[in-house]
Amino acid sequence: VQLQACGGGLVQPGGSLRLSCAASGRTFSNYGVGWFRQAPGKEREFVASIRWSFGSTYYADSAKGRFTISRDNAKNTVYLQMNSLKPEDTAVYYCAADLYGGISYHYTDYHYWGQGTQVTVSS
Repeated sequence: VQLQACGGGLVQPGGSLRLSCAASGRTFSNYGVGWFRQAPGKEREFVASIRWSFGSTYYADSAKGRFTISRDNAKNTVYLQMNSLKPEDTAVYYCAADLYGGISYHYTDYHYWGQGTQVTVSS
């Protein structure tokens, strides 16, 4: 499966962005899909994940209350709605898929990765 992440950009603090992760090659059925981010000089960190079959979600503490992960079955796409963005949210955001349906916060548990999309939060 190939993943295509998009939707990043430059936004002011307090603003919003919606990231998209579209799958091609096969559907997301029974997969787990996660969003991770990596800032310069830092390790890749978990943001949020969703189990496609049940829609169950899992968030990092830094994302709770501000970010929402969701899926669109018809479009075979996972979204990350990010509100109340802060400068510390600045990073390259990646989507990833676990073919066994896991929604782990360990990036090593995921099998497929998108190319990343840059999010910059700055005034």
